[in-house]
Amino acid sequence: MLEYRGLKATFEHLTIDEAEIDRQISRLIEQHVRTIRVENRPSQLDDEVVLDFTGECGGAAFEGGHAENYPLLLGSGTFIPGFEEQLVGRRAGDDVDVNVTFPVGYPVASLAGQKAVFHCHVREIRVREKYRPNDEFAREVGGVRSMAELREKIRAELQARVDRQADRELKERLIDQLIEHFHPEITAEQLDAALDIEMRDLESQLASQNLTLDQYAQFTGRTRAQMREDRVPQARKNVWRQMAIAEIVEREGIEADEESVADAFAALCRDHGMTLEQLQPYFDSQMEAALARSVVEEKALDLLRDCAEITVVEKQA
Repeated sequence: MLEYRGLKATFEHLTIDEAEIDRQISRLIEQHVRTIRVENRPSQLDDEVVLDFTGECGGAAFEGGHAENYPLLLGSGTFIPGFEEQLVGRRAGDDVDVNVTFPVGYPVASLAGQKAVFHCHVREIRVREKYRPNDEFAREVGGVRSMAELREKIRAELQARVDRQADRELKERLIDQLIEHFHPEITAEQLDAALDIEMRDLESQLASQNLTLDQYAQFTGRTRAQMREDRVPQARKNVWRQMAIAEIVEREGIEADEESVADAFAALCRDHGMTLEQLQPYFDSQMEAALARSVVEEKALDLLRDCAEITVVEKQA
């Protein structure tokens, strides 16, 4: 019988220190710049001008050649060569005709190599500057009233993140212990299904590096069949893992209640940076079933942890 109560493991509790908070604030400052309106001088390189413009080629407007309130950093090279330079020395309120020639290799064939004029209205001139770590930065970027509040907000977010990661690692150590001596028979179909998942995961990992499985096979000198065979031990372990969790679920009568599934859906939204409304169109019966499975598994792992003898080790992060 599977013995899943009374396992022993170490929980590494990392406490966020002030240096890590300082590093996070420095990253936020690097990631955010603010713009300040310029009133008393004409535009210059490295200024941001806010434009309305309409482009014409051969006397006719063309698709994609119109915009309003467009922020353009002068000197960034993001527009057609010669465009940004003609906006240097202008003031807010100026109307400027910018004459350019589209590059021969321009991706829109009808415009490639053609002369064009952009009728521009300069709405604003702004300068970009880095924030300082002060209360203004805390309000505008951190959404809190002071730097003291921002530090506490960052501390809480980082602590929650490292705690979740440590909890995941603890549960994985416990499940690894559980299946050290739990090796039930596995059918060929179960192993093949687990190997299919392993290979799909490998392809996904390679895709994130802009590689295909065939390219990886060339680099490593191994065939698809050999790579699949390499993953048999991990696939077998994954099957045992699922069988162990399934036994815990059955013996403990664990179920996925509506509230838990709703919480899992909210967590999915949070992890993907989406609102409930944005993700709702994708919430079908398959997603609901997958969330229910994840809830049941997480409850089983929570029980495994709660029934274990945990030694807490304090660390600094």
